[in-house]
Amino acid sequence: MTKERLISLDVFRGFTILLMTIVNNPGSWASIYPPLEHAEWHGCTPTDLVFPFFIFIMGTAIPFAMPTKHLDSGVFNKILVRSLRIFCLGLSLNYFSRIQLFGLEGIPLLLLRLSITFAVAYALLGNFTLKIKTYLVFGIFALLLFLAYSKIEAFEDVRIPGVLQRIGIVYFFTSLLYLKTNLKTQLLVTASILLGYWILMAFVPVPGFGAANFDKGTNLAAWLDDLLLNGHLWSFSKTWDPEGILSTLPAIGTGILGMYIGQILNLQITKTEILKKLAISGIVLLVIGMLWNIIFPINKSLWSSSYVLYTAGIATICLTILYYIIDVANYKKWTKLFLIWGVNPMIVFYFSGIIPRVLSSIKVHSPDIATEEINLQALIYKFGITPCFENPLNASLAYAISYAIFWSLILWVFYKKKLIFKV
Repeated sequence: MTKERLISLDVFRGFTILLMTIVNNPGSWASIYPPLEHAEWHGCTPTDLVFPFFIFIMGTAIPFAMPTKHLDSGVFNKILVRSLRIFCLGLSLNYFSRIQLFGLEGIPLLLLRLSITFAVAYALLGNFTLKIKTYLVFGIFALLLFLAYSKIEAFEDVRIPGVLQRIGIVYFFTSLLYLKTNLKTQLLVTASILLGYWILMAFVPVPGFGAANFDKGTNLAAWLDDLLLNGHLWSFSKTWDPEGILSTLPAIGTGILGMYIGQILNLQITKTEILKKLAISGIVLLVIGMLWNIIFPINKSLWSSSYVLYTAGIATICLTILYYIIDVANYKKWTKLFLIWGVNPMIVFYFSGIIPRVLSSIKVHSPDIATEEINLQALIYKFGITPCFENPLNASLAYAISYAIFWSLILWVFYKKKLIFKV
């Protein structure tokens, strides 16, 4: 049994997914407005809020999805299967451009990749019985890991961590914690995680590098990633991963803080009292995060403890404002755009990553140099968007917004037909 959906939470989720789609799909990665880029290392831009916001929102939704706190083998299996489905969706994205079979090339190879991708998506998003879901997800999980470590050349350096993979792990642990503990215990666990992570990162020497540090590639989290996932890490860094093993621990803290806010929203008190508790919580989290930043810098790639509190504070304040406008003041007319994004996050997460891969795989003759080829995504941007703008930053942003509009149309059709794809 689930409680009635909280519109402000769906709107917040929709805004987050919409922002994610825009920042992940610029026309050119060389032309991006600074707020739409990640911080180089320490620090936090609006773009660095997207991922923790989504984890926070996922945590907030748990008390609404599980109003009855009961854990048995059946409930545990549902949580495990859902977590693995999310994990496998993310992991399968990393395989798309690596699929090779029968020596196929060009469009035939692309069609093969799409066929396999849609089959996997259907298996992981389809509404089957729990028994069938269990068989499918464990089979897909085993196959993907087998391929990663099979020594097959196409998959030998496929990335294993990722955004959805981290979300699946966080969902698993936060759900179990919610069902087995009270609010006080949950906050104590969060404090222990964040303090323990800081102690590890700040004081434990890094093998092969020396003293503990927060630098890129030489910190304890990077060392552990390279030790346990060597060859299967982020292609841009090679030896560490922004969604790595140790830094997933404080990400669980982000999910628990979201879960804490969800329980405040479920309290049997007046909406005014809920608003007060939300506002105070947001301010306290934000202030502690900013103070902790002095000794443990706010850093997305490290998912530092200060980053957890800082982003959770901002997320709480944003949700407080939305809760007041939508659920207290009852001003909802403007929410439709964000609602259509907020009720179908996984379909966007998955396929908004597939479409650019497809477009970049299709080669055509360049209109200006007949002897050269250009991929379809570059063609659309270079000859369809760029000529309309003098400033390359505006052209790049226009492409991202156009892609978001494209997805808005798709999601509007799903919304009107009441099609909601759940993991």
